[in-house]
Amino acid sequence: MIPVSDPFHGSAHPGPVLDESRLEQLITEAQTALPVELPALANQCASAVGLDTAQIYLADLQQRLLIPLEETSEPLLVDHSSAGWAYRTLSPRVAESADSLMVWIPLVDGAERLGVLGVGTASLDSVLMRRSRMLAHLFAMLITSKRAYSDWLVARTRTTPMQLPAEMVRAFMPPRTIGSSRCVSTAVLEPAYEIAGDAFDHSVIKNKLNSAILDAMGHDLTAGLTVSVAMAAARNARRRGASLVDVVSSVDQALAQWLPDHFCTGVLSQFDAETGLLRWANCGHPPPLLIRAGKVLAGALDSPPQPPLGLAGSLAPAERQVQETELEPDDCVLLYSDGVVEARDASGGEFGLDRFTDFIIRSNAAGERPAEVLRLLIHAILDYQGNQLRDDATILLFEWRAQSH
Repeated sequence: MIPVSDPFHGSAHPGPVLDESRLEQLITEAQTALPVELPALANQCASAVGLDTAQIYLADLQQRLLIPLEETSEPLLVDHSSAGWAYRTLSPRVAESADSLMVWIPLVDGAERLGVLGVGTASLDSVLMRRSRMLAHLFAMLITSKRAYSDWLVARTRTTPMQLPAEMVRAFMPPRTIGSSRCVSTAVLEPAYEIAGDAFDHSVIKNKLNSAILDAMGHDLTAGLTVSVAMAAARNARRRGASLVDVVSSVDQALAQWLPDHFCTGVLSQFDAETGLLRWANCGHPPPLLIRAGKVLAGALDSPPQPPLGLAGSLAPAERQVQETELEPDDCVLLYSDGVVEARDASGGEFGLDRFTDFIIRSNAAGERPAEVLRLLIHAILDYQGNQLRDDATILLFEWRAQSH
């Protein structure tokens, strides 16, 4: 197995002949191809650019397996395979066999890890590596566009039936990871197939990152409906150009109107990736955490208590309070639900806040990317509680990246 950062850079070898006409035809056909036709299309595109084969693998919902779109092939382990290494590190990996090479290229949509493309070839040079990466970019875009309407693509990434409340909440949630060169936001949520009361949201409006984490009362379809209405109300307000305080008020009003007697706790935030200004409102939820230079700044994002979202009448707050602070480049902000730190092992010991933050700090120090940090962390929490969470566990992390000049 050969990790590849910038392989064969500077090679003057022209590589196999590129059938541009055939490739153009295939790309045109791809626009209307059914998702189930993507495996055959990948092989045809590989042949057109001088490669032997191409196989598409997508990460399952819990990011433990890489599942092939070709239904006759077997899944690969994210943690114990060359393909998994490429997925975890977002770097190409070359695996050698007796008479051929397999090049594993990450499939990425923006900041979101989708899976990997496995490219088979008898030999490899800089031209073929570049073409392999081009195929990965092409199929990442195709998968992203087609999974919005393909139940088959969604079902391929599931390993067990999903409960109805989880189906509803996940229909409202955004991709796990979004971002740019300035700021990245990533989140995880478990139990993946049985969630009901927890949800996360993040979106970008120009240079501003909007993030939210929500935790509804109960663990049933009504709890899922509560957080779904909360997310819809927040998005509706943001898309009208509302300020953060008005976004929070819109959530209050929507829940009070449509789901009286149901409420949720939450943190809603807005971060300006140009100025570093962070604004947030904490509505009865565990306070966000700020990690700076490898340390948690105790109490940095604490704020005066406010009631949960959705309270009506005399229980409703007169006006929501929004806090603000200045972040520094490379700061990390963590939003989380109480199911994260309250997870218990067989002897009753809590996972705890210290273990939670220490895991993130150590993973960051080891050079793991934010999405990989949370993947490892949520698996550690599941393992700690014997894969049987008593409450939903949701984590959202966003990181402001220093700009290189």
